[in-house]
Order: sequence, then C-alpha cells, then structure tokens
Amino acid sequence: MWIAGAAPGLKIDWARMPTYNTIMAVAAGVGLVLVVALGHKVLRGRINDHFEGWALAFGVLGLILTTTGLHMTLTWPLAGQGFPFDNIVFGEPALAFGALLLFAAFYLWRKGVLLAAALDRPALLARTAGPVSLFVAGMGLGCFGIAAAGWTYTLFAAPPQEPISGAFADMPLLEATFISGLYVLVGLGAVLFPLALRAKGGGLTTVVGVCWGVAGIAFTLFGALNYFTHIGLIVNTM
Repeated sequence: MWIAGAAPGLKIDWARMPTYNTIMAVAAGVGLVLVVALGHKVLRGRINDHFEGWALAFGVLGLILTTTGLHMTLTWPLAGQGFPFDNIVFGEPALAFGALLLFAAFYLWRKGVLLAAALDRPALLARTAGPVSLFVAGMGLGCFGIAAAGWTYTLFAAPPQEPISGAFADMPLLEATFISGLYVLVGLGAVLFPLALRAKGGGLTTVVGVCWGVAGIAFTLFGALNYFTHIGLIVNTM
C-alpha cells in the first residue's frame, strides 16, 4: 500500500479497507505494453486479420480495470483508515483506461478486418481514435496532477511494516519520485497521443510508444512485486 505518514506501530483494520491495486497495477501495465505492441504492428503493416487475440486480451484487462476502478471510484474503499486520496490516484485512472480498453476490444472484434484491409492504416486510426483521443489527453493532464500531488505530499511512501519498500520508509521522497515519474510518463504519452494520431506516425508516435512502453513494464513489475510486499504489509499490520 502506498500511504503517507505511517507510524512505526501502524495497525490497519483490513476488513474496513479492502485493497486490490496489485491486480490493477499488473493489468494497467500489461495493457499499456499491449497498446504499444499493437500500434507498432498496425502502423508497420505487420498484422493482417488476426485481431481476435488482441480483442480478447484488451477485453480481459479492460474488464478487470473497469470493474475495480469503478468500485474504487464510487465506494472509496481506501478511505476507511484515512487514505481517501488513494481512491482517486488508483481508481479513476484505472476506470478510464479500463473503459478505453473495453471499447477498443469491441472495435477490434467487430472492425479489425477493416483495419487490416485499409490501404492507409494510420489515416483510419486517426479517424477512428481521434474523438476519444481528447479524453485520453485530458486524463494525461490528470496524471500530471497526480504526479504533482505525489511529489508535493509524498503520497506513495511505504510504511516500515511493508517488506522491501519499507526499507526506504525514512526516504519518502524516493518512492514518491518513482511512482510520480511513472504517472508523468503515462501522462506525457496521453497528452501527445492526439498529436501523434494527426501526424500519422513519425517521431511523436515513437515518443508515445516509449513513454507508455517503459511505464507499462515498470507498472507490471512493480505490481507483481506488490503481491509479496502487500501480503507482508497485511500480515505485519493485522
């Protein structure tokens, strides 16, 4: 759990504060990596008519992120022990990304063959994703806000009871910088996304791909690590 100001004798009533940002982090990270991978294949003509697998992958990840993100956004489960900001930090971006993945899955399932047959795939992508890219950019600005809050209030500092991350509990700015940096990468890619669509490839597309690819790998690995660290935190604070 990424929380601020944890005391050495911290005890948490986990029955009042369910947390599942472990699977959310893994799903978001893998989702970012898959978006970059699919975009790379489509723009370079390396994919033909086999979109069903991509649609299934996006659908699974979108369902996980939409469900958990919607629950966290509407019910604020992390507010029970005094950390309500975590519901905004994790829940709302997950809900947004999950909904985007679900509708991308629907599009690929129904219209993937048209994308494969298009003579000018970048132009078709720009026409299709252009309107929703404004929402992507808006959420990118939101990621900048989350990153700024993380740095300002050191929101992501791990308590000393958490294995591995807790070893740096006396350096709260370290983890705050790491997590906020990931949000900056995601936000930068999202803000540049509409411009990359209009450019139909080139340098901007590469920047978006690098930002989302690096952030996706980092979120995936960090989320996987948290399956150990969060279990340890629960055991140590029951």
